[in-house]
Order: sequence, then structure tokens, then C-alpha cells
Amino acid sequence: MSDLYERDFYAWANEQAALLRDGKLAAADIENIAEEIESMGRSEKRELVNRLTVLLLHMLKCRFQPDRRGRSWELSVRNARTALTRHIADNPSLKSKLAEAMAEAYESGRVEAAIETDMPLETFPESSPWTFDQAMRVDP
Repeated sequence: MSDLYERDFYAWANEQAALLRDGKLAAADIENIAEEIESMGRSEKRELVNRLTVLLLHMLKCRFQPDRRGRSWELSVRNARTALTRHIADNPSLKSKLAEAMAEAYESGRVEAAIETDMPLETFPESSPWTFDQAMRVDP
């Protein structure tokens, strides 16, 4: 079973799905199935962090370069909020990870903001000036 998992993931996944649907749990590769399910969960959290990073990056750019603030940045903020709302609606248990995700995302967004604005990293606060709720509703 594990050999197929290593050689041909697609074939392994289809085989495992068929075994599970047929109720043949003893024949299923339970260990690798469990690992793949855990990996899917981590992927959803990474997606949350990525979407938050985009939101915070554009909010920082709007706040610290108001003279360059344009429609595209404002639309990026709006789109990020919409995507976050949908992602959390699809994965409500991620709400328990929001504080952790915000911290991770802000760290990345802060660095990206320094790169994109060509401003010193120290220009931007070390921790997020917004809570999740604020980031989802206040003007940048």
C-alpha cells in the first residue's frame, strides 16, 4: 500500500477512496490517509494566513503611503476581505486560529510592505495595528 503511495499518489488516492466507499477499512492505508487529511487541514490554515497577508500588506501600504493610495489597493483590500469571509465560512473552526494567523500574516505583510514601498522595515509597527475584526471592517 505504501509503495503505491510513494510511486503514484493519484492511483493510491483513487484506490483508497474506493476501499473506503466499499467499507474495506482493513485494506485501507489508514496511516497515510490520516496524514493526508491532516495535511489538508494545514493547507486550509496556510490559505487563511496567505489571505490575511494580502489584506494586511495592502492596508499597510494604504496607511503608510497615502499619496500612492489608489483604487487597485482599495479593491485589493475589499477582495481580500471577501475571500477571507468566504474561507472562514467554509472552515468555521479556523476562527479559533485567527490570533495566531494574524500574527503570522502581519509578520509577512510587514516585510512585503517594506519591500514593495521601499521603506525601512522599522517604518511599520512590529505588531499589527489592527485586530482581525478591525482589519475586516475599518478603512485602511
